[in-house]
Amino acid sequence: MPTSTYKSFLMKGTGTGTITYSKLVDIKDYPDLEGAPETIETTTLSDSARTYIPGLQDGERKVFTANYDAATYQTLKALEGTEGNYAVWFGATVTDGVATPTGSEGQFSFKGYLDVRVTGAGVNEVRNMEIGITASTPITFTIPT
Repeated sequence: MPTSTYKSFLMKGTGTGTITYSKLVDIKDYPDLEGAPETIETTTLSDSARTYIPGLQDGERKVFTANYDAATYQTLKALEGTEGNYAVWFGATVTDGVATPTGSEGQFSFKGYLDVRVTGAGVNEVRNMEIGITASTPITFTIPT
């Protein structure tokens, strides 16, 4: 069954062994979480058509957009330059209009390096910041039981 992007969260993990996640920042969008593998050509001169095998999956930098506020920006800036545990969680419980992340519809977890920058804006627009996370490990998918 299709689901909405409502109740999607960028999470930050702490601890070693068992990692505990908490919401890092409210996001406005999220990128493709899994890249397609590169294609490696295996064609020989005796083949009548090109042939291929899958290569490495591209993990590229993941870019998220969030509303700018000085305190959140300062918190994110402090994370730059160090590898951290990050995740995108789908699913939450909602109590009195407040969504609390549960990841019940999927958790995409990875390690990476965060960077943040304020993006340009024009007249009558909300200030945004771009949060980039360069993945240093493959993304793993889980659904909590």
